[in-house]
Amino acid sequence: MLTATPGQTIGPFYGYALPFKRGNELVPPGVPGSIRFHGVVTDGAGKPVPDAMLEIWQADGAGAVPQQTGSLHRDGWTFTGWGRVSTGDDGHYSFTTVEPGATDPGRRPFIAVTVFARGLLNRLFTRAYVPGPGSDALLDSLPAERRDTLIARRDDTGLRFDISLQGEHETVFLRFPGQ
Repeated sequence: MLTATPGQTIGPFYGYALPFKRGNELVPPGVPGSIRFHGVVTDGAGKPVPDAMLEIWQADGAGAVPQQTGSLHRDGWTFTGWGRVSTGDDGHYSFTTVEPGATDPGRRPFIAVTVFARGLLNRLFTRAYVPGPGSDALLDSLPAERRDTLIARRDDTGLRFDISLQGEHETVFLRFPGQ
Protein backbone atom coordinates (compact mmCIF):
# COMPACT_ATOMS: atom_id res chain seq x y z
CA MET A 1 0.00 0.00 0.00
CA LEU A 2 1.40 3.38 -1.00
CA THR A 3 1.30 6.30 1.38
CA ALA A 4 -1.05 9.09 0.29
CA THR A 5 0.65 12.34 -0.69
CA PRO A 6 -0.80 15.82 -0.32
CA GLY A 7 -2.72 17.35 -3.19
CA GLN A 8 -0.39 20.35 -3.12
CA THR A 9 2.90 21.01 -1.39
CA ILE A 10 3.11 24.79 -1.48
CA GLY A 11 1.07 27.51 -3.01
CA PRO A 12 -1.58 28.08 -4.17
CA PHE A 13 -0.58 28.73 -7.76
CA TYR A 14 -4.13 28.99 -9.10
CA GLY A 15 -3.70 32.46 -10.57
CA TYR A 16 -0.87 31.27 -12.77
CA ALA A 17 -2.01 28.08 -14.44
CA LEU A 18 -5.57 27.09 -13.68
CA PRO A 19 -8.00 29.90 -14.55
CA PHE A 20 -9.16 30.05 -18.14
CA LYS A 21 -11.15 32.54 -20.18
CA ARG A 22 -14.85 32.65 -19.14
CA GLY A 23 -14.34 29.71 -16.77
CA ASN A 24 -17.06 31.13 -14.52
CA GLU A 25 -19.64 31.15 -17.36
CA LEU A 26 -21.51 27.87 -17.57
CA VAL A 27 -23.85 29.96 -19.72
CA PRO A 28 -23.17 33.49 -20.97
CA PRO A 29 -24.52 36.32 -18.80
CA GLY A 30 -27.92 37.55 -19.92
CA VAL A 31 -29.04 34.28 -21.51
CA PRO A 32 -32.73 33.69 -20.69
CA GLY A 33 -32.94 31.62 -17.52
CA SER A 34 -29.40 32.40 -16.42
CA ILE A 35 -28.70 33.05 -12.74
CA ARG A 36 -25.76 34.11 -10.67
CA PHE A 37 -24.39 31.48 -8.27
CA HIS A 38 -22.13 33.34 -5.88
CA GLY A 39 -20.90 33.77 -2.32
CA VAL A 40 -17.94 34.43 -0.06
CA VAL A 41 -15.31 31.96 1.18
CA THR A 42 -14.20 32.68 4.76
CA ASP A 43 -11.62 31.18 7.10
CA GLY A 44 -12.11 30.08 10.72
CA ALA A 45 -11.92 33.68 11.97
CA GLY A 46 -14.61 34.76 9.51
CA LYS A 47 -12.12 36.65 7.31
CA PRO A 48 -12.43 36.43 3.51
CA VAL A 49 -10.08 34.02 1.72
CA PRO A 50 -8.72 36.05 -1.23
CA ASP A 51 -6.91 33.24 -3.03
CA ALA A 52 -9.27 30.27 -3.12
CA MET A 53 -10.40 28.56 -6.30
CA LEU A 54 -13.78 26.89 -6.73
CA GLU A 55 -15.04 24.38 -9.26
CA ILE A 56 -18.68 23.47 -9.73
CA TRP A 57 -20.49 20.63 -11.49
CA GLN A 58 -24.24 20.55 -11.99
CA ALA A 59 -27.21 19.35 -13.99
CA ASP A 60 -28.99 21.67 -16.40
CA GLY A 61 -32.40 23.21 -15.68
CA ALA A 62 -34.18 20.00 -16.72
CA GLY A 63 -32.02 17.80 -14.46
CA ALA A 64 -29.86 16.37 -17.25
CA VAL A 65 -26.17 15.95 -16.46
CA PRO A 66 -24.05 16.97 -19.48
CA GLN A 67 -22.21 13.97 -20.93
CA GLN A 68 -20.36 15.49 -23.88
CA THR A 69 -16.63 16.25 -23.80
CA GLY A 70 -15.22 19.73 -24.09
CA SER A 71 -16.35 21.44 -20.91
CA LEU A 72 -13.36 23.81 -21.08
CA HIS A 73 -14.61 25.17 -24.40
CA ARG A 74 -17.02 28.08 -24.06
CA ASP A 75 -18.85 28.52 -27.35
CA GLY A 76 -21.43 31.01 -26.13
CA TRP A 77 -24.50 28.77 -26.13
CA THR A 78 -23.70 25.23 -24.91
CA PHE A 79 -24.32 24.50 -21.23
CA THR A 80 -21.28 22.55 -20.04
CA GLY A 81 -22.25 21.80 -16.42
CA TRP A 82 -18.75 22.68 -15.18
CA GLY A 83 -16.97 25.87 -14.20
CA ARG A 84 -13.95 27.23 -12.35
CA VAL A 85 -13.34 30.60 -10.72
CA SER A 86 -10.99 32.24 -8.21
CA THR A 87 -12.11 34.38 -5.29
CA GLY A 88 -11.36 38.09 -5.30
CA ASP A 89 -9.60 40.06 -2.57
CA ASP A 90 -12.92 40.16 -0.70
CA GLY A 91 -13.27 36.34 -0.83
CA HIS A 92 -16.19 36.62 -3.27
CA TYR A 93 -16.76 34.25 -6.19
CA SER A 94 -19.42 34.29 -8.91
CA PHE A 95 -20.61 31.95 -11.67
CA THR A 96 -23.20 32.55 -14.40
CA THR A 97 -25.21 29.36 -14.75
CA VAL A 98 -28.75 27.99 -14.68
CA GLU A 99 -30.63 26.76 -11.65
CA PRO A 100 -30.17 22.99 -11.70
CA GLY A 101 -33.16 20.71 -11.99
CA ALA A 102 -33.70 17.49 -10.07
CA THR A 103 -31.87 14.54 -11.61
CA ASP A 104 -34.65 12.22 -10.41
CA PRO A 105 -38.30 13.01 -9.59
CA GLY A 106 -38.63 14.27 -6.01
CA ARG A 107 -34.87 14.55 -5.52
CA ARG A 108 -33.50 17.84 -4.26
CA PRO A 109 -31.37 19.61 -6.92
CA PHE A 110 -27.85 20.70 -5.99
CA ILE A 111 -24.59 22.08 -7.32
CA ALA A 112 -21.44 20.09 -6.45
CA VAL A 113 -18.67 22.42 -5.23
CA THR A 114 -14.95 21.82 -4.80
CA VAL A 115 -12.76 24.28 -2.87
CA PHE A 116 -8.99 24.66 -3.27
CA ALA A 117 -7.34 27.16 -0.90
CA ARG A 118 -4.18 28.07 0.97
CA GLY A 119 -3.59 25.91 3.99
CA LEU A 120 -5.45 22.97 2.47
CA LEU A 121 -3.30 20.05 1.43
CA ASN A 122 -6.25 18.53 -0.42
CA ARG A 123 -9.38 20.00 -1.95
CA LEU A 124 -12.68 20.09 -0.09
CA PHE A 125 -15.98 18.80 -1.48
CA THR A 126 -19.43 20.08 -0.60
CA ARG A 127 -22.86 20.62 -2.11
CA ALA A 128 -25.06 23.69 -2.53
CA TYR A 129 -28.69 22.56 -2.46
CA VAL A 130 -31.35 24.64 -4.16
CA PRO A 131 -33.83 25.88 -1.54
CA GLY A 132 -37.25 24.27 -1.74
CA PRO A 133 -38.93 20.89 -1.55
CA GLY A 134 -37.37 17.54 -2.30
CA SER A 135 -35.41 14.95 -0.42
CA ASP A 136 -31.79 13.90 -0.50
CA ALA A 137 -30.23 11.05 1.48
CA LEU A 138 -27.10 13.07 2.32
CA LEU A 139 -28.92 16.23 3.38
CA ASP A 140 -31.55 14.29 5.32
CA SER A 141 -28.83 12.36 7.21
CA LEU A 142 -27.32 15.51 8.72
CA PRO A 143 -28.35 16.94 12.09
CA ALA A 144 -30.94 19.70 11.54
CA GLU A 145 -28.57 22.40 12.85
CA ARG A 146 -25.93 21.51 10.19
CA ARG A 147 -28.19 21.24 7.12
CA ASP A 148 -28.40 24.99 6.58
CA THR A 149 -24.67 25.11 5.75
CA LEU A 150 -25.51 23.20 2.55
CA ILE A 151 -28.59 25.12 1.43
CA ALA A 152 -28.10 28.12 -0.84
CA ARG A 153 -30.22 31.24 -0.32
CA ARG A 154 -32.16 32.99 -3.04
CA ASP A 155 -31.33 36.63 -3.73
CA ASP A 156 -32.12 39.16 -6.46
CA THR A 157 -29.64 37.62 -8.91
CA GLY A 158 -29.98 33.90 -8.24
CA LEU A 159 -28.43 31.75 -5.53
CA ARG A 160 -25.99 32.77 -2.80
CA PHE A 161 -23.85 30.10 -1.15
CA ASP A 162 -21.29 31.24 1.43
CA ILE A 163 -18.58 28.76 2.41
CA SER A 164 -16.94 28.76 5.83
CA LEU A 165 -13.78 26.66 5.94
CA GLN A 166 -13.78 26.41 9.76
CA GLY A 167 -15.45 27.82 12.82
CA GLU A 168 -18.87 27.94 14.38
CA HIS A 169 -20.78 27.81 11.09
CA GLU A 170 -18.33 25.60 9.20
CA THR A 171 -19.76 24.29 5.94
CA VAL A 172 -20.33 20.54 5.89
CA PHE A 173 -17.62 18.97 3.74
CA LEU A 174 -17.75 15.51 2.20
CA ARG A 175 -15.22 12.74 1.95
CA PHE A 176 -15.29 10.40 -1.01
CA PRO A 177 -13.61 7.00 -1.25
CA GLY A 178 -9.96 7.41 -2.22
CA GLN A 179 -9.78 11.00 -0.97
